[in-house]
Amino acid sequence: MKFLIIGDVVGRPGRNTLFKYLEKRRQNYDFIIVNGENSAGGFGINVKIAKEMFERGVDVITLGNHSWDKREIYPYINEQKNLIRPINFTKEAPGNGYTIVEKNEIKVAVINAQCKVFMPPIACPFLAVEEVLPKIKEETDVIILDFHGEATSEKQAMGWNLTGRVSAVYGTHTHTQTADERILPGGTAYISDIGMTGGHDGILGMNRRESIQRFKDGMPTRYSVCEENLRINGIELEVNEKTGKAISIKRVNMGYDEI
Repeated sequence: MKFLIIGDVVGRPGRNTLFKYLEKRRQNYDFIIVNGENSAGGFGINVKIAKEMFERGVDVITLGNHSWDKREIYPYINEQKNLIRPINFTKEAPGNGYTIVEKNEIKVAVINAQCKVFMPPIACPFLAVEEVLPKIKEETDVIILDFHGEATSEKQAMGWNLTGRVSAVYGTHTHTQTADERILPGGTAYISDIGMTGGHDGILGMNRRESIQRFKDGMPTRYSVCEENLRINGIELEVNEKTGKAISIKRVNMGYDEI
Protein backbone atom coordinates (compact mmCIF):
# COMPACT_ATOMS: atom_id res chain seq x y z
CA MET A 1 0.00 0.00 0.00
CA LYS A 2 1.47 3.34 -1.07
CA PHE A 3 0.95 6.48 0.99
CA LEU A 4 1.52 10.15 0.20
CA ILE A 5 1.96 12.18 3.40
CA ILE A 6 2.29 15.96 3.04
CA GLY A 7 3.86 18.37 5.53
CA ASP A 8 2.28 21.52 6.97
CA VAL A 9 0.39 23.29 4.16
CA VAL A 10 0.77 27.06 4.62
CA GLY A 11 -1.93 29.37 3.29
CA ARG A 12 -3.27 29.70 -0.25
CA PRO A 13 0.17 29.27 -1.88
CA GLY A 14 0.61 25.98 -0.04
CA ARG A 15 -2.90 24.82 -0.96
CA ASN A 16 -2.36 25.65 -4.63
CA THR A 17 0.92 23.73 -4.63
CA LEU A 18 -0.75 20.74 -2.97
CA PHE A 19 -3.70 20.78 -5.37
CA LYS A 20 -1.44 20.93 -8.42
CA TYR A 21 0.49 17.92 -7.15
CA LEU A 22 -2.69 15.97 -6.42
CA GLU A 23 -4.18 16.80 -9.81
CA LYS A 24 -1.17 15.34 -11.59
CA ARG A 25 -0.06 12.54 -9.26
CA ARG A 26 -2.76 11.39 -6.85
CA GLN A 27 -3.43 8.29 -8.96
CA ASN A 28 0.03 7.05 -7.91
CA TYR A 29 -1.08 6.62 -4.29
CA ASP A 30 -3.53 4.46 -2.37
CA PHE A 31 -3.90 6.78 0.63
CA ILE A 32 -3.19 10.49 1.18
CA ILE A 33 -2.63 12.28 4.52
CA VAL A 34 -2.10 16.05 4.82
CA ASN A 35 -1.26 18.25 7.79
CA GLY A 36 -3.63 21.20 7.37
CA GLU A 37 -3.18 23.19 10.56
CA ASN A 38 -1.65 26.22 8.76
CA SER A 39 -3.75 26.06 5.61
CA ALA A 40 -6.03 29.06 6.36
CA GLY A 41 -3.80 32.11 6.07
CA GLY A 42 -1.02 30.32 7.94
CA PHE A 43 -3.09 29.84 11.11
CA GLY A 44 -5.60 27.02 11.50
CA ILE A 45 -8.03 25.49 9.02
CA ASN A 46 -11.59 26.38 8.08
CA VAL A 47 -14.49 24.27 6.86
CA LYS A 48 -14.23 25.37 3.22
CA ILE A 49 -10.55 24.42 3.01
CA ALA A 50 -11.05 21.07 4.73
CA LYS A 51 -13.88 20.17 2.37
CA GLU A 52 -11.81 21.16 -0.67
CA MET A 53 -8.90 19.01 0.48
CA PHE A 54 -11.20 16.01 0.84
CA GLU A 55 -12.77 16.70 -2.57
CA ARG A 56 -9.29 16.82 -4.15
CA GLY A 57 -8.44 13.33 -2.89
CA VAL A 58 -7.08 13.75 0.64
CA ASP A 59 -8.18 10.87 2.89
CA VAL A 60 -7.20 12.25 6.31
CA ILE A 61 -6.27 15.74 7.54
CA THR A 62 -4.17 16.05 10.69
CA LEU A 63 -3.72 19.17 12.80
CA GLY A 64 -1.56 20.45 15.69
CA ASN A 65 -1.16 23.41 18.02
CA HIS A 66 -3.09 25.69 15.62
CA SER A 67 -6.13 23.38 15.60
CA TRP A 68 -8.45 25.94 17.19
CA ASP A 69 -7.34 29.14 15.44
CA LYS A 70 -10.55 29.19 13.37
CA ARG A 71 -13.65 28.85 15.57
CA GLU A 72 -15.87 27.61 12.74
CA ILE A 73 -13.98 24.32 12.76
CA TYR A 74 -15.22 23.40 16.26
CA PRO A 75 -18.58 21.83 15.26
CA TYR A 76 -17.27 20.53 11.92
CA ILE A 77 -14.47 18.48 13.49
CA ASN A 78 -17.12 16.62 15.51
CA GLU A 79 -18.96 15.74 12.28
CA GLN A 80 -15.97 14.89 10.05
CA LYS A 81 -14.13 11.92 11.53
CA ASN A 82 -11.27 12.14 9.03
CA LEU A 83 -10.25 15.58 10.27
CA ILE A 84 -8.32 14.82 13.46
CA ARG A 85 -6.55 16.85 16.15
CA PRO A 86 -3.86 15.75 18.63
CA ILE A 87 -5.02 12.85 20.76
CA ASN A 88 -3.42 14.31 23.91
CA PHE A 89 -5.65 17.40 23.88
CA THR A 90 -8.11 17.36 26.77
CA LYS A 91 -10.93 14.85 26.33
CA GLU A 92 -13.38 17.76 26.55
CA ALA A 93 -11.99 19.27 23.34
CA PRO A 94 -13.96 18.82 20.11
CA GLY A 95 -13.03 16.09 17.67
CA ASN A 96 -10.95 12.94 17.90
CA GLY A 97 -7.26 12.12 18.01
CA TYR A 98 -7.37 9.19 15.62
CA THR A 99 -9.47 7.73 12.86
CA ILE A 100 -9.73 4.37 11.10
CA VAL A 101 -10.51 4.56 7.38
CA GLU A 102 -11.39 1.58 5.22
CA LYS A 103 -10.22 2.02 1.63
CA ASN A 104 -9.95 -0.65 -1.03
CA GLU A 105 -10.91 -3.20 1.66
CA ILE A 106 -7.90 -2.22 3.79
CA LYS A 107 -8.29 -0.48 7.15
CA VAL A 108 -5.81 2.32 7.87
CA ALA A 109 -5.50 3.99 11.27
CA VAL A 110 -4.12 7.53 11.48
CA ILE A 111 -3.20 8.99 14.88
CA ASN A 112 -2.35 12.64 15.57
CA ALA A 113 -0.33 13.54 18.69
CA GLN A 114 1.44 16.68 19.89
CA CYS A 115 4.84 16.90 21.57
CA LYS A 116 5.35 18.40 25.03
CA VAL A 117 8.89 19.81 24.76
CA PHE A 118 8.95 23.55 23.81
CA MET A 119 5.20 23.37 23.10
CA PRO A 120 2.08 24.68 24.90
CA PRO A 121 1.21 22.66 28.04
CA ILE A 122 -0.42 19.37 27.10
CA ALA A 123 -0.92 15.83 28.39
CA CYS A 124 1.72 13.16 27.78
CA PRO A 125 1.60 12.04 24.12
CA PHE A 126 3.31 8.72 24.88
CA LEU A 127 0.64 7.68 27.36
CA ALA A 128 -2.18 8.97 25.15
CA VAL A 129 -1.02 6.89 22.19
CA GLU A 130 -0.36 3.83 24.35
CA GLU A 131 -3.90 4.05 25.70
CA VAL A 132 -5.60 3.71 22.30
CA LEU A 133 -3.12 1.45 20.53
CA PRO A 134 -4.53 -1.91 21.75
CA LYS A 135 -8.04 -0.94 20.60
CA ILE A 136 -6.74 0.19 17.21
CA LYS A 137 -4.74 -3.00 16.70
CA GLU A 138 -7.91 -5.03 17.14
CA GLU A 139 -8.96 -3.59 13.77
CA THR A 140 -5.72 -3.03 11.83
CA ASP A 141 -1.93 -3.22 11.91
CA VAL A 142 -1.57 -0.41 9.37
CA ILE A 143 -1.08 2.52 11.76
CA ILE A 144 0.38 5.93 10.90
CA LEU A 145 1.31 8.57 13.52
CA ASP A 146 1.71 12.31 12.83
CA PHE A 147 3.76 13.55 15.82
CA HIS A 148 3.53 17.35 15.84
CA GLY A 149 6.22 19.26 17.69
CA GLU A 150 9.58 20.92 18.08
CA ALA A 151 12.08 18.55 19.69
CA THR A 152 13.83 15.96 17.55
CA SER A 153 14.69 14.01 20.70
CA GLU A 154 11.02 13.63 21.63
CA LYS A 155 10.12 12.52 18.12
CA GLN A 156 12.95 9.99 18.03
CA ALA A 157 11.86 8.66 21.42
CA MET A 158 8.33 8.14 20.08
CA GLY A 159 9.69 6.33 17.04
CA TRP A 160 11.73 3.93 19.16
CA ASN A 161 8.89 3.52 21.64
CA LEU A 162 6.51 2.41 18.90
CA THR A 163 8.86 0.53 16.59
CA GLY A 164 7.36 -2.78 15.55
CA ARG A 165 3.91 -1.67 16.71
CA VAL A 166 3.02 0.96 14.11
CA SER A 167 3.79 1.38 10.42
CA ALA A 168 5.24 4.90 10.58
CA VAL A 169 6.05 7.76 12.93
CA TYR A 170 6.70 11.08 11.21
CA GLY A 171 7.17 14.58 12.56
CA THR A 172 5.43 17.81 11.57
CA HIS A 173 5.42 21.40 12.92
CA THR A 174 8.98 22.72 12.37
CA HIS A 175 8.32 23.37 8.65
CA THR A 176 11.87 22.17 7.94
CA GLN A 177 12.32 18.80 6.27
CA THR A 178 14.93 16.55 7.87
CA ALA A 179 17.14 14.01 6.12
CA ASP A 180 16.95 11.23 8.72
CA GLU A 181 14.32 9.01 7.12
CA ARG A 182 14.84 5.34 7.86
CA ILE A 183 13.06 2.11 8.73
CA LEU A 184 13.67 1.25 12.37
CA PRO A 185 14.27 -2.33 13.53
CA GLY A 186 10.84 -3.84 13.84
CA GLY A 187 9.58 -2.33 10.59
CA THR A 188 8.48 1.20 11.56
CA ALA A 189 9.30 4.01 9.13
CA TYR A 190 10.60 7.17 10.81
CA ILE A 191 11.50 10.77 9.93
CA SER A 192 11.85 13.70 12.36
CA ASP A 193 10.01 16.20 10.15
CA ILE A 194 8.47 15.87 6.70
CA GLY A 195 8.68 19.63 6.02
CA MET A 196 6.36 22.33 4.72
CA THR A 197 4.30 22.95 1.62
CA GLY A 198 4.28 26.61 0.63
CA GLY A 199 6.71 29.51 0.14
CA HIS A 200 10.25 28.38 0.96
CA ASP A 201 11.87 31.79 0.49
CA GLY A 202 10.16 33.06 3.61
CA ILE A 203 10.52 32.01 7.24
CA LEU A 204 8.39 28.95 8.07
CA GLY A 205 6.13 29.83 5.15
CA MET A 206 5.55 33.46 6.16
CA ASN A 207 7.14 36.53 4.57
CA ARG A 208 10.64 37.00 5.91
CA ARG A 209 10.34 40.79 6.26
CA GLU A 210 7.94 40.65 9.23
CA SER A 211 9.83 37.82 10.93
CA ILE A 212 13.20 39.54 10.67
CA GLN A 213 11.76 42.80 12.01
CA ARG A 214 10.21 41.02 14.99
CA PHE A 215 13.54 39.41 15.85
CA LYS A 216 15.09 42.89 15.77
CA ASP A 217 12.52 44.90 17.74
CA GLY A 218 10.63 42.24 19.70
CA MET A 219 7.31 43.90 18.85
CA PRO A 220 4.04 42.16 17.85
CA THR A 221 3.45 42.06 14.10
CA ARG A 222 0.96 40.76 11.57
CA TYR A 223 2.47 37.99 9.47
CA SER A 224 1.64 37.48 5.81
CA VAL A 225 1.99 34.26 3.82
CA CYS A 226 5.05 33.89 1.60
CA GLU A 227 4.46 33.24 -2.10
CA GLU A 228 8.10 32.88 -3.19
CA ASN A 229 9.76 29.59 -4.17
CA LEU A 230 6.73 27.37 -3.73
CA ARG A 231 7.58 23.76 -2.89
CA ILE A 232 5.78 20.65 -1.75
CA ASN A 233 7.35 18.63 1.08
CA GLY A 234 6.38 15.26 2.45
CA ILE A 235 7.10 11.56 2.15
CA GLU A 236 6.13 8.60 0.05
CA LEU A 237 5.62 5.57 2.26
CA GLU A 238 5.07 1.97 1.26
CA VAL A 239 3.54 -0.42 3.79
CA ASN A 240 2.80 -4.14 3.69
CA GLU A 241 -0.93 -4.07 4.32
CA LYS A 242 -0.92 -7.64 5.68
CA THR A 243 1.75 -7.12 8.36
CA GLY A 244 1.66 -3.35 8.84
CA LYS A 245 5.45 -3.21 8.38
CA ALA A 246 7.03 -0.40 6.38
CA ILE A 247 8.74 -1.40 3.15
CA SER A 248 10.17 1.97 2.12
CA ILE A 249 10.19 5.68 2.97
CA LYS A 250 11.25 8.42 0.55
CA ARG A 251 11.23 12.19 0.94
CA VAL A 252 9.18 14.41 -1.41
CA ASN A 253 10.74 17.84 -2.04
CA MET A 254 9.63 19.37 -5.32
CA GLY A 255 9.30 22.89 -6.68
CA TYR A 256 6.00 24.15 -8.10
CA ASP A 257 7.31 24.16 -11.67
CA GLU A 258 8.71 20.64 -11.29
CA ILE A 259 5.35 19.10 -10.39
